[in-house]
Amino acid sequence: MGKSIVMGITTIILLISLLLSGLIVASVITNESSQTDIKEDYMQMVDEIIDKTSTYIQILEQKGKYNEINQERKIDKVILYISPLITQNIDVSQLTIQLNNGDTIRFLRYLGDVKNLGTFSIFSHPIWESLDGNNFGFISVIDLDESLINGNILNDYSDHAYIVIKLPDDMAIAKNEQLIVTLFPSTGITRTIILEAPFSTRSIVDF
Repeated sequence: MGKSIVMGITTIILLISLLLSGLIVASVITNESSQTDIKEDYMQMVDEIIDKTSTYIQILEQKGKYNEINQERKIDKVILYISPLITQNIDVSQLTIQLNNGDTIRFLRYLGDVKNLGTFSIFSHPIWESLDGNNFGFISVIDLDESLINGNILNDYSDHAYIVIKLPDDMAIAKNEQLIVTLFPSTGITRTIILEAPFSTRSIVDF
């Protein structure tokens, strides 16, 4: 995780450096009357890049659980272990998740509920009872100031939580099938992953 944080900060610094270099070059080759407008445009670009990069959600782990769905073994429970790239407020209540299996596209809404992991096994947690295939929730793992529990905010790179998704029956994943999952935050970079159901004799699998 530390390496990802360093890479993220390095990326931001490089992008800002490139933009500022462009600002200097542009200032040299343009007349004084237009320099103010150019500076304002570049500073706006810098602000947008910082905002998008710093609200990036890392997906650290992806797991699923097989169950019997209409007499066929399919993955119908998915968990995504997430953390902010760097310390920055991310309002998860504004997050939307898109599911795409090639035939159907469905958007999931936030359940509005965050629970502590506590002593529960992740796939046996009571929060699953609240999920109906049209929503998702969060299980908090590390949240030192309880900002996620109390305010739906990830505000530190040390925050860790599971996004828990109960797939609709028509989008449950059979062996070797794929599901494209896209996270749409209110601000920041969209995150897309492809989940492919592996062959396994175990019920809980890694993607």
